[in-house]
Amino acid sequence: MEHSITLVVNGTKVSRQVEPREHLIDFLREKIGLTGSHAGCEHGVCGACTLRVDGQIVRGCLMLAVQANGCRVDTVEGLSDSKEIAKLQKAFHEHNALQCGFCTPGMLLAAQDLILQSEKPTREEIRNHISGNYCRCTGYQAIVDAIEEVVNGSR
Repeated sequence: MEHSITLVVNGTKVSRQVEPREHLIDFLREKIGLTGSHAGCEHGVCGACTLRVDGQIVRGCLMLAVQANGCRVDTVEGLSDSKEIAKLQKAFHEHNALQCGFCTPGMLLAAQDLILQSEKPTREEIRNHISGNYCRCTGYQAIVDAIEEVVNGSR
């Protein structure tokens, strides 16, 4: 039995029918066509499905779409379109902190969340904050460098 939900996705009101056990990440990717956030481990471990729901970072594979009813959901597409993460995107590019790109959307959302929470995080705080987002390509050094550059206002 499907349920009707209404939420605001990247500033646009969306109403759809969803299955009770449909995960938010699958809803966004399959029913809305927002494929920027990835479904990785589907157990909440890798961080590839990181989204922002009502201002809080969540794992889209652990949240059901029906739980997002009435919420505001921001995806990497919305944050990119609004230019909210433009400095991070540029720094990731310049530091080659994106390599295969699978983790990049979730990593950008986690980094932006840290920037919103802490004015000048240390390298250790950056590493701790992104520790729930796995990257198998970069070894994290370039990612931490890119985030540090943005928080310090370098260049």
